Amino acid sequence: MEERRKTQSGKKTQSEQKTQNGRKTQNGYLTVYLSLCIGVILSLCLTLIEGARRNGTALEASCAAEAGMQSIFAEYHRQLLDQYNLFAVDSSYGSSRRGTLMSEAHLAYYLEKNVDLSQVFLSSLLYRDFFGLQVDGVEMTRVSFLTDGEGAVFRRRASEAVQDDIGLSMLDQLKGWVDQIEVNSLESGGASREKESADQYMRDYEYIDEEGVPHIGVYNPTQVLEEKRRMGILKLAVEDEGQLSHNTLSTDGLVYERMRQGAVSRGNIPLEESPWMQELAERFLFQEYLLRYMGRYGKVEEQDALRYQIEYLIVGKNNDIDNLRGVANRVCALREAANVIYLLTDSVKKAEVELMAEAICGILALPELSLVLQTVIIAGWAYAESVYDVKTLFAGGRIPLFKDAETWHYGLNAALSGDLADYSETGLGMSYEDYLRVFLMLEGLDKLTGRAMNMVEADIRMTPGNSQFCLDGCFDRAEFDIRMSSSYGYRYQLIRYRAYN
Repeated sequence: MEERRKTQSGKKTQSEQKTQNGRKTQNGYLTVYLSLCIGVILSLCLTLIEGARRNGTALEASCAAEAGMQSIFAEYHRQLLDQYNLFAVDSSYGSSRRGTLMSEAHLAYYLEKNVDLSQVFLSSLLYRDFFGLQVDGVEMTRVSFLTDGEGAVFRRRASEAVQDDIGLSMLDQLKGWVDQIEVNSLESGGASREKESADQYMRDYEYIDEEGVPHIGVYNPTQVLEEKRRMGILKLAVEDEGQLSHNTLSTDGLVYERMRQGAVSRGNIPLEESPWMQELAERFLFQEYLLRYMGRYGKVEEQDALRYQIEYLIVGKNNDIDNLRGVANRVCALREAANVIYLLTDSVKKAEVELMAEAICGILALPELSLVLQTVIIAGWAYAESVYDVKTLFAGGRIPLFKDAETWHYGLNAALSGDLADYSETGLGMSYEDYLRVFLMLEGLDKLTGRAMNMVEADIRMTPGNSQFCLDGCFDRAEFDIRMSSSYGYRYQLIRYRAYN
């Protein structure tokens, strides 16, 4: 029995040993399986982490580039915006270095700051740069300066600055005024030439004969007006010349002169051409922009380099007095031609002139001079009325382009007396600003743009810290080629374009 028990006990022990050996074998298989699984999972995790690093690095590079571009275009010139409502980046940043180098350096600086973790609190202890981005290079590949296209970029930006505030309803009226001036040749000087011819003819009779009989020179009814004419329209139209501005402007070194010398920075982004009607509307808006943001007689800006800036755009002299005188002469000549046309078409007034001329020629027994004397009297009467017109415009009143019996002011005797003190601060028709609109429309566009840019540049240079400001250093559109790399082996090239819309 004991032997049997020992045998059974021996069998049990052997079985238990087999069971224990089997368990050991199964545990070995599980360890290998888990090791293989963990290896695959770890590889997958590392792959996902590397993919996250790669995509995150690309995203950070893109975000850094976008933020850098926004920072560059946030550096618009403050004085240019405040005074002239123009958005543009001054690539010189207050220095004398125009071009692209400083803007490239600014963008590189912003990019480096955007990818740098050194400013993060305890970054060296708590963080590790997961992306390892660094800036390899920045290049401005394309740029558009305000002076490009002989100032076409400047004109378009100026037009866009006012297009939401100014409608085009007045454009038709302005075109109508210009058409009437051109059709009737009011600016051709025809009336002046006829007067000069008549005066020359009259001078042949200005003597006293052997019998002591005076001829036409003594009986010329426009002698007083001729003395007034020699004074100049500005003296007649402005009561106190001492209150006029005597500012001067040196145009040497200003942008229009540099453009003519070919010494301006030039961009390489072409400006899209506009249809003909759109160009006309753009020109109109540009002129309205000038009238809104630049001074003129009656609307003086004390901080401007010239007080009469619109007059400078039209005349182009380097001082206020000459510019105002030039516009006054031009207004007077236009008004004189329009007034002559009216006198020739008004039968009542024309009859007055004929009666006076015939009476004088009858006294002198020179009937052949009647037509010539009529021309002289009409010119004198028209000039007297023109002086009234200019004085009224300078006082803030209005004068129609062509008058009628109701809007005509001087009678013949009052005009020939030479007392030209009358003016009005009201009236119907065109204001002084409207006449300036007409002259701006008749001016050459390139010349007008160049002078306008001169004014902008001269005014900005008078502000603190902008003594070297140049419009050809200001850009409104730019494209940058940005190159970045990661310490983990990734490289990126990003092309970014921005513009002020």
